[in-house]
Amino acid sequence: MKMEAALYLIPCPLGDTPTDKVLPSYNAEVISQIRHFIVEEIRTARRFLRRVDREFPIDDCTFYEMGKHADEARYASYLEPIAEGHPVGVISEAGCPAVADPGADIVAIAQRRAIRVVPLVGPNSMIMAVMASGLNGQSFAFNGYLPIDDTERSKRLKALELRAQRERQTQLFIETPYRNRKMFETLLRTLSPKTRLSIAAGITTQEEWIRTHTISEWKRQTLPDLSKVPAIFLIL
Repeated sequence: MKMEAALYLIPCPLGDTPTDKVLPSYNAEVISQIRHFIVEEIRTARRFLRRVDREFPIDDCTFYEMGKHADEARYASYLEPIAEGHPVGVISEAGCPAVADPGADIVAIAQRRAIRVVPLVGPNSMIMAVMASGLNGQSFAFNGYLPIDDTERSKRLKALELRAQRERQTQLFIETPYRNRKMFETLLRTLSPKTRLSIAAGITTQEEWIRTHTISEWKRQTLPDLSKVPAIFLIL
């Protein structure tokens, strides 16, 4: 397979799931021909490449870290190998680059420069959560992290609940795992009894746990320990 000099968005497993369970073999073919990678963290990127192929020539690769703050000039320099005829890959820590993950700024620069962007197939926890929730999959919105302050968080939740009611639109949001329990308690305290809440945790991993109930039903349920498991919350 002859690789085009383009920007390839490379998904990663959402946990310790074997790569062949969640990534098509075509991804490994693409990765095998890339030697320039834009990554969140070099160590985890190298570990991922070894999981894809134990014989992958990591020492022949160049890694560019995105860092916590976007720097357009620096990011633009990461794309220079493409102009020289080399493919460049973007690897996030988990899931799909640029979707609720760093990478969008890199892609934006590539688009402005008419560089071809190639998204590869892989797990996306938001889409998979919607699929398994039983909530509206025709209209949904991802809202990222909600405010940490209890008062502000409750206001935001009520606003999302109102939007869900008015537009019949599923509202998705996430939380840092160690705050999952607190988020759950706030949801029970804030939302209306008939509002449906879905919790999708550890998607594709051995800890996978997905349940949907109304708030009144959740108040009779026991939530498992999700303090170390990434979770997505959905309401409608």
